[in-house]
Amino acid sequence: MIVYHGGYCVIEKPEIRIAKNKKDFGHGFYCTQLQAQADKWARRFDTPVVSVYEYTPSAALELLKFDTMTDEWLDFIVHCRNGKPHDYAVVEGAMANDQVWNYIADFVSGVLTREQFWVLAKFKHPTHQLAFCTPASLECLKYLKNYEVRT
Repeated sequence: MIVYHGGYCVIEKPEIRIAKNKKDFGHGFYCTQLQAQADKWARRFDTPVVSVYEYTPSAALELLKFDTMTDEWLDFIVHCRNGKPHDYAVVEGAMANDQVWNYIADFVSGVLTREQFWVLAKFKHPTHQLAFCTPASLECLKYLKNYEVRT
């Protein structure tokens, strides 16, 4: 599987960085199967670059995959965004983009019920992310190339 990481520099050797901002699936190195999404991630920076990898899953690593946006997906994101750790090596699923994250924040604070959240969230454009959360999971990535994103 080919995956993309959009950022501000070429990353031949991915690493897990502990960010101050809480991410959907916790600390990790984030990629996507959607090239257009990686391009969009990269465009946030002055020097937009996408690094391209071949991802070969390992049966030895614990993978959590959300095929669709479900209650379990929502609860897992709330768990991770609240800074709580998990034991998965790789987590795959839809991304809670800014609009969906606002709905999640409203759900957590009680402004929206779970049912109201799903009514609002189900019409959002599909997204995809893979979070590589352990050093062993990074071994599943083989750097292929990079390209500069034209704005």
